[in-house]
Amino acid sequence: MKKLYFLLLLSLLIGCKKDTPKPAPVKKTPPPAIILTDERTVQIDTALINSFKSETLKQFYNSSENKTVWGNLKKRTYVLSQLKKSEELGLNPEDYKATTLEKFEKKISSLNDKDLATYDILLTYNFELYLTHLYKGKLNPKKLYTDWDLDEKVFDENSILIKAFNKNKLDSIVENIQPKSETYKELLKALEIINTFPDDEIGLIEAKDKITLNDTNTAIVTIKERLLFWNDMSGKKDSLTKIYDKKTFEAVKKFQERHGLAADGVIGAGTLSALNFSKQKRKEQIIANLERWRWYPTDLAENYFIINIPDYSLKVIENQDTTVVRNVVVGTSKRKTPIITSTLKTVVFNPTWTVPPTILKEDVVPAMKKNRNYLAKKNITIYDSANNVVDPKAWNENKPHSYRYVQSPGYNNSLGLMKILFPNHHSVYLHDTNHRGNFVRSNRSLSSGCVRVENPLELAQHILNDTVTANWSMKKIDSIIETKKTINIRITKKYALYQWYWTAWSKKNQLIFRADIYNLDSDLYTKLRN
Repeated sequence: MKKLYFLLLLSLLIGCKKDTPKPAPVKKTPPPAIILTDERTVQIDTALINSFKSETLKQFYNSSENKTVWGNLKKRTYVLSQLKKSEELGLNPEDYKATTLEKFEKKISSLNDKDLATYDILLTYNFELYLTHLYKGKLNPKKLYTDWDLDEKVFDENSILIKAFNKNKLDSIVENIQPKSETYKELLKALEIINTFPDDEIGLIEAKDKITLNDTNTAIVTIKERLLFWNDMSGKKDSLTKIYDKKTFEAVKKFQERHGLAADGVIGAGTLSALNFSKQKRKEQIIANLERWRWYPTDLAENYFIINIPDYSLKVIENQDTTVVRNVVVGTSKRKTPIITSTLKTVVFNPTWTVPPTILKEDVVPAMKKNRNYLAKKNITIYDSANNVVDPKAWNENKPHSYRYVQSPGYNNSLGLMKILFPNHHSVYLHDTNHRGNFVRSNRSLSSGCVRVENPLELAQHILNDTVTANWSMKKIDSIIETKKTINIRITKKYALYQWYWTAWSKKNQLIFRADIYNLDSDLYTKLRN
């Protein structure tokens, strides 16, 4: 056992530098004292605790006067079972040394004091690591992405664990620290559902042209196999034909609806791409989304706007009721819509639009070099540094960034007739658009980063009528629009804004997926498993 002890300790200590969560940037209060029981306890050498290079671990054992705490069989059994079941929550049991800990447990009656101390520390360290990952995720989004503005969640794992430990309520700790949102619960259900599916050995589907009702195509047999696999269609695998019949047509529409595609029954590139996802890839997608939801705030505000970027949707939630639903247009993969948690502040009617640097460089400058009347046609005025209007003919194409380009208010303004402002570091906002026909498209990754909202004036009316005495009728709003004067209205009711990203969930025991428009899922899953 002594040899096992040294080998295990050496390997674990090497891994500790990678796995040890960094201390939170805020000062934590000292954890309460641990109430020890009558079971066998031993004194732990502080050098052993210090070798883990974890301040959190040192504070934990300070609370027990550096004595072992896991003498109770029921408590140990609970911890071991939770680490083993971490896979059911999308995590990897071996990240928490589940197999190593079970080996210690099997020999606990014969462990000497030093081995028992090691086992105790490993139980504490790995269980707290597991709790931390459940609360705020395994990875830090700020280290992965430059356009994810999420406040880091602070988790006092020692206080949480010790309080539950002392009250003999360890069995509730895992559930209590996880996100409370319905979407997170739907993701856990999705993981449970997909684990009931058999192994997937269906081949890749290939088709050069679109397939429509009554077509005959060799790909149809494999398509039917996929539809049977995912329970979008019923039938027997041995009786499948190459004919795209009515039954398969209806099954395809059901499949398309579950994947956010145009449910027209036409099998094109988007439908084929979704059909070609294997069970394993879909499971990885669900696990990646569980991680994201652990990054997001654990408790949501009473009233909020929530935008799911890959779903192209906005919902207004008030007192847990969905009061408004809107289609939205989001940024392209090149000009992504950033992930933001903020608070709505202002409605601006008849906004002007100042051309941002990226659009200036990539769109405006090339167009102006070809046609000096380009900006005039779009009702955009050029201003110099002294705020003087510049004639397009006098515009210096070699110094385009020395000017300011402002589009006047109006129906054809790039921001449309209104925008909603909220604090953020990316100069983005919610707004109307002059391309109103795009909301009927199934793929709405079209903007330069801001979120365009369908029927925004009615949305403005809804959020401004926050009291009984408020009188924001559409007639009043229309009269403001007619003036073509820019007017700012403060939003007095507090609405949080959650502009987030998730590509999987479940609904009524059905798996729901969306296209990973920014190609984030696969990379995130890979990082989670490394």
